[in-house]
Amino acid sequence: MATYDLTDDSVVVIIGSGAGGGTLANELCQKGVPVVLLEAGHRYTIDDFHNNEWEAFGQLSWLDKRTTSGTWRVAHDFAGLPAWICKTVGGSTVHWAGASLRLQAHEFKTRTTYGEMEGANLLDWPLDLAELEPYYARAEDKMGVTRTNGIPGLPGNNNFKVMYEGATRIGYKQVHTGRMAINSRPRDGRGSCLQLGFCFQGCKSGAKWSTLYTEIPKAEATGKLELRPQCQALQIQHGPDGKVTGVLYADKDGQQQVQKARAVAVAGNSIESPRLLLNSATSQYPDGLANSSGQVGRNYMRHTTGSVYAVFDRPVNMYRGTTMAGIIQDEAGHDPSRGFAGGYEMETLSLGLPFMAAFLDPGAWGREFTDAMDHYDHMAGMWIVGEDMPRGENGVTLHATEKDQFGLPVPNVNFDDHHNDEAMRNHAYKQGRAVYEAVGATRVYEVPPYPSTHNLGTCRMSEKARDGVCNKWGQTHDHANLFISDGSQFTTGGAENPTLTIVTLAIRQAEYITDQMGKNAI
Repeated sequence: MATYDLTDDSVVVIIGSGAGGGTLANELCQKGVPVVLLEAGHRYTIDDFHNNEWEAFGQLSWLDKRTTSGTWRVAHDFAGLPAWICKTVGGSTVHWAGASLRLQAHEFKTRTTYGEMEGANLLDWPLDLAELEPYYARAEDKMGVTRTNGIPGLPGNNNFKVMYEGATRIGYKQVHTGRMAINSRPRDGRGSCLQLGFCFQGCKSGAKWSTLYTEIPKAEATGKLELRPQCQALQIQHGPDGKVTGVLYADKDGQQQVQKARAVAVAGNSIESPRLLLNSATSQYPDGLANSSGQVGRNYMRHTTGSVYAVFDRPVNMYRGTTMAGIIQDEAGHDPSRGFAGGYEMETLSLGLPFMAAFLDPGAWGREFTDAMDHYDHMAGMWIVGEDMPRGENGVTLHATEKDQFGLPVPNVNFDDHHNDEAMRNHAYKQGRAVYEAVGATRVYEVPPYPSTHNLGTCRMSEKARDGVCNKWGQTHDHANLFISDGSQFTTGGAENPTLTIVTLAIRQAEYITDQMGKNAI
């Protein structure tokens, strides 16, 4: 691993080591670019992971103070935990389930496709699917996505078999075990999935793709990467010409340091990335960096979610096998005759017993609740992933009085469902119920949304600087050498799990940054 001096202004500083930051670091290092990668969390190894939900949650999750507002159910049930993301090397690629789906063509052009929608801040992406397709292909190959590049799908567990039978009985056709970045056979020096059933807790076999043990070690092997774990970015600094010059951060000992930089890429997730930009306000940029449009922190999306669980008269043992073991895609297209714009996926999801107790009906107790827990091994379950509408009022702001351990304002996350989100969720509940009742479910539970795992928007791409934060390369409109490299750059969210698209954009962004550095444009 390389070591760079704090005064070395030839490096690219990347903040966050997850799908965007970890991938970008490796792609740049492979091209000979020196990189300092700042990660707020610890660096763990596969051996450190716990196949225990609560222990793993405490070990990996971002639990720093946050506040919430708005009418969304999460603000009521999980006021201090609006998002379930990771604070660890590898970011949320340690926690994610592995679903890897391309956005659809119409989802890049929602303003054109859906038209004017009251209460929604729709905008077309400044790029399209055709432009991304070759990069999607590279990302799928890099991640080893099943059902691409001749890689077979994973086997279906009981949870999937129940879903498949019910889905096909009510007429669904696009039902399979998914496109997953989990090895179905040995690949890239890692073994195949052992079906342990603890995907969210960190993959003990290493079969699931994570930047922790794929991109970052490969970047280190180039001799161009210095990874600095337990180093939390506090402020991005700039010069009088508006170019960013470095990053102020707190190191593992709590000491504040400044790393000089030729360019900075922010990949801290859609809550921490805008918070950092807003906390970087100066007299020259009193509203924060990259915020001439006033769009930093706005247009927060989290996907229209919820879950459906059902009890059967015989054991299902849904927790055995991959957590996300199958998908129904028939509802993913745009069909306004259903009463809403956009679409949604239905994906198998099993929660362990402790998390099921927390999430099935938050705050519930009594005979009905305990009866549901008694039948946990007879349950099957699915998660709804749908396109929610961007709204200017939904977003991340700095709290007026609450401070973090470094004395900086904590983020407040405000969210109100759009009527389109509510119509989609209700439709998905109805269809999920129909799937399970078709195979003899004795009870069905419509489960409210959990803390968000798909955090999108807040630093969105736009063709015009007045409408967003960055251009189609993730380069901020206001600062040529400041980039957005995570899901916060999404203009709209689509119906698909976002990680594949984040990796795809990072591969493409690395090419652009390298080209611009070669031209001395940054």
